[in-house]
Amino acid sequence: MDAEELAAALDAVVRGEHGDPFAVLGLHAADGAGDGAGNARCGLVVRALLPGARAARVIPDAGGPTAAAMQPVRSEGLFEARFPSARERFGYRLEVTWADGVVATQEDPYRFPPTLSDFDLQLLGEGTHYQAYEKLGAHPRVLDGVTGVVFAVWAPNARRVSVVGDWNGWDRRRHPMRLHPGHGIWELFLPGVGEGAHYKFEILGRTAEPLALKADPYAVAFESETPRTAGVVTHLDGYSWGDAAWMAERGGRNAHGAPISIYEVHLGSWRRVPEEGDRFLTYRELAASLGDYVADLGFTHVELLPVAEHPFYGSWGYQTIGAFAPTRRYGGPHDFMAFVDQLHRRGIGVLLDWVPAHFPRDPHGLVYFDGTHLYEHADPRQGEHPDWHTLVYNYGRNEVANYLVGNGLFWLDRYHLDGLRVDAVASMLYLDYSRKPGEWVPNARGGRENLDAIAFLRRFNELAYRYHPGIMTVAEESTAWPMVSRPTWLGGLGFGFKWNMGWMHDVLDYFRHDPVHRKWYQDRLTFGLLYAWHENFILALSHDEVVHGKGALYQKIPGDDWQKFANLRLLYAFMFGHPGKKLLFMGGEFGQTREWHHDRSLDWHLLDRGPYHRALLRLVRDLNRIYRAERALHEVDFEPAGFQWIDCRDAEQSVVSFIRRARDPGDFVVVVCNFTPVVRRGYRVGAPAPGFYRELCNTDAHVYGGSDEGNGGGVPSEPVSWQGQPHSIVLTLPPLAALVLKLGSP
Repeated sequence: MDAEELAAALDAVVRGEHGDPFAVLGLHAADGAGDGAGNARCGLVVRALLPGARAARVIPDAGGPTAAAMQPVRSEGLFEARFPSARERFGYRLEVTWADGVVATQEDPYRFPPTLSDFDLQLLGEGTHYQAYEKLGAHPRVLDGVTGVVFAVWAPNARRVSVVGDWNGWDRRRHPMRLHPGHGIWELFLPGVGEGAHYKFEILGRTAEPLALKADPYAVAFESETPRTAGVVTHLDGYSWGDAAWMAERGGRNAHGAPISIYEVHLGSWRRVPEEGDRFLTYRELAASLGDYVADLGFTHVELLPVAEHPFYGSWGYQTIGAFAPTRRYGGPHDFMAFVDQLHRRGIGVLLDWVPAHFPRDPHGLVYFDGTHLYEHADPRQGEHPDWHTLVYNYGRNEVANYLVGNGLFWLDRYHLDGLRVDAVASMLYLDYSRKPGEWVPNARGGRENLDAIAFLRRFNELAYRYHPGIMTVAEESTAWPMVSRPTWLGGLGFGFKWNMGWMHDVLDYFRHDPVHRKWYQDRLTFGLLYAWHENFILALSHDEVVHGKGALYQKIPGDDWQKFANLRLLYAFMFGHPGKKLLFMGGEFGQTREWHHDRSLDWHLLDRGPYHRALLRLVRDLNRIYRAERALHEVDFEPAGFQWIDCRDAEQSVVSFIRRARDPGDFVVVVCNFTPVVRRGYRVGAPAPGFYRELCNTDAHVYGGSDEGNGGGVPSEPVSWQGQPHSIVLTLPPLAALVLKLGSP
């Protein structure tokens, strides 16, 4: 560049507005015309921007030219040193005398080459770099024997990007980054920066509109202090996993024919430490206490509400800004690894709620990231979510879809998670979701389907199962969208399972009614079996049903304490007998009496109050034990061969009875439910085979807080055909109770 161009470039550098700092800073041909490798016919020059420095020298490596003092060329701290006799590039360090008189020797970031390969850039640009988290973000590295951190961020429309942090006083002028033209990726290797450094990106957009300092979208850890918006340089390697046995066999534990009983947990409110200011339990404390609790109750998996970093605790984790970082509220990345590891060693799978449907408007997050609508759509009819006042990802942009796919794979890879439950899938599938006419934009075919989101979900599921074949993916999808849990090669979305929202709504509506009126609502119990085989369903009594004024499950049910707990016992037994995997939100297992709130612990004191809470806990433990032991209750959940009604039409007495079968049809159990508080004696139920029908479970048993009505442990069959079955049994049906019976010895 000529003298005028050089002067303008120097001015832009000191103002923090130069988009290509490597063209000015570092080692260059003095006349601006070298051989393309930094060598020059008229010598070399080293420039460095050192705001706050009083003086500086260039100290060449051994074999290089003689050390030279740097001359100030701008009062804002821009220095240069010329080496007129030098013709070839050389390594060097800077000796800086700061304003306070301290003299320090440091590396110059602008002497190091790029770290991203052309192949990486190509994959990132086309959206097929599924380990992008290994290239973008902040990564401790050693280059040319020098220890430091490589920072990289995608911001294609920025004029200039600087990495700022606690090592440079958050000064945007000090460390502007290198742009890879055509790819929109900015990177910089910063020598001397190490683990624990706090950082953000300062982005200069194309307009004069200032942008907040941006959190790193790929940060793997965030500051523990509020507001939790600065990334923290962290090395994820170094944790020694001990779950090899679990990882080798988890495919069988997550299979469609396996018993899957999930305990859904919000880590910040499951249990706290009131003696220490009601503080949270740490990941490692939770690994021990939650692991013991879940193992004792017999749940096969835990599902965590989102743990990705979220500054707003009241979002429960569903408004994330740190998609790659477990929240620091409970510890660091290695602590979360230890949590997963310990649960695996206890034989417990770990699922995570994952939120690719939307992101918050926090100015330090993804919104308007580089001065443009980069991650979201510019048109609010596409880019804004009306229900949650959040923003919708632009799934049609390769880099955005790649960011999300890579994020899901990251959790499965680095944290050994056994599956992801994808939140709010329905809001992704429909362009008109929660929108009135005129408030949405049809797709290219004129329809309401979000074709880009559909393609993204299919691609994610294909890759998740390809790279991690033992895992499960679960859709929270509340509409009748077909084939959600069918393979993509059959035209499905590729999920392994889908929450059965219809069953949950119908059954809870049924239980809200006083038993005297239930005969008019029998279809709420039976309708789900009309579509039970359309998807691989999970029956979910989730957190969504016990918040926002809906009340706890206990509060939804009419009657006094006895009736409420009898109904809860009946509800859980009906769920465990019904086809589909199981999920119960924390607190439901012991009859939490007020709705869940994220700012307080569960009411554990209830276990010592009255006879019912601890008795309900015992029932849940026994239901899990029976469910896991009896193949008939879990082996054929998603085919008609695993279920047969005995009688679903006795609405007058509010009784249903059915058979569950294993792969071996001779291995079966009979489930009979009485949804009224009336004891029904001499009630005849059809039976598929002769013999003694032993009670595996009677939810009215005294040990569960019931009235102890029942059948003395079992009954023999009679050679009386009934309800389409060749034999029958005559039972006493306890009030508001379920019986689970199996052929066996008296």
